[in-house]
Amino acid sequence: MPPSAHEDERGSGPAEFILVSVLLTALTVAVLQLGFATYARNIVQDAAAEAAHHAALADVSDAEAEDRAREIVSRALGHDIIDDAAITRGSQEGVGIVTVSLGATLPIIGMLGVPSGTGVTARAPVETLD
Repeated sequence: MPPSAHEDERGSGPAEFILVSVLLTALTVAVLQLGFATYARNIVQDAAAEAAHHAALADVSDAEAEDRAREIVSRALGHDIIDDAAITRGSQEGVGIVTVSLGATLPIIGMLGVPSGTGVTARAPVETLD
């Protein structure tokens, strides 16, 4: 007597479950990592803006502003992922401008990732004492 269709599929349920669960787990982890990378970039962007505003104050050095950016990132992420920082001063239409550019690691697997994979820039008008 030939085996029925149901007898041929015995044991396929656990195999299908494993294949589907592995795929769904990988998809979930990828979405979570994308969210974390976006969060890390937003933190670095906020740190650059805060550092620019801090550097624009009349009595603050560029080194203090860079330290402030690193501190903000370290507090939010637990690690300092800023790889390089540049603070430049210039003017635009007669107004003094300070520009803060930060290069940070783009997290791909947890906190591991591409060095200087994220670059952000923030500007602020310089405070003047009249």
